Amino acid sequence: MICGVDEAGKGSVLGPMVIAGVGVGSTEMIDGFGLRDSKQLSPSERERLFVLIKKKCKVATVVISAAEIDAFRREMTLNTCVARAHAEVIAQLAPEIAYVDACDVNPFRYAETVRGYLSSPCEIVSEHHADSTYPVVSAASIVAKVTRDREIAKLAKKYGQIGSGYPSDPETIAYLNAYIDEHRIPPPIARKSWKTVSTLLAKKTQSSLTSFF
Repeated sequence: MICGVDEAGKGSVLGPMVIAGVGVGSTEMIDGFGLRDSKQLSPSERERLFVLIKKKCKVATVVISAAEIDAFRREMTLNTCVARAHAEVIAQLAPEIAYVDACDVNPFRYAETVRGYLSSPCEIVSEHHADSTYPVVSAASIVAKVTRDREIAKLAKKYGQIGSGYPSDPETIAYLNAYIDEHRIPPPIARKSWKTVSTLLAKKTQSSLTSFF
């Protein structure tokens, strides 16, 4: 078996990060799927492929909440956290070769980091933009993206319109601003170790001090 591994939500300030692994007996199994990096596909196409991938391939996912990411970052870098999660899905699938989208400027170093978290032998092929190069990693990208989108939809039902969760999304920033204005603390679904959150809190504090004087 070979597998592809990718993640979604690494840079998000709200909600979880999802790591997905997709295992196949051979690449011929997915040749006709029309797989591409999830970012190049429409939501409906991702959903269609997600169902097909789940039906035809072995799939493993790991969902890491915002609070867990904050806790991990007190002990390790975010890249190390991702590498450990990559190893977790690889271990669940037990392939002979794993293709991973490198989360390090040095892909060879990243491969060694992932391998260090594995207890069984596995060849790790680590490359930048692997989700565009290897269809099996594209499949993992799709599974990770759809799974995360569903998690964000669940959070939106509980917390209201939170947007995509990314700092570049005005709806996400508007939600964070409004929540902090009302509660004086970030929401439970925010990654409090993110600079986006600390900057917003600092601005609110500075604004309060200015109005006081």
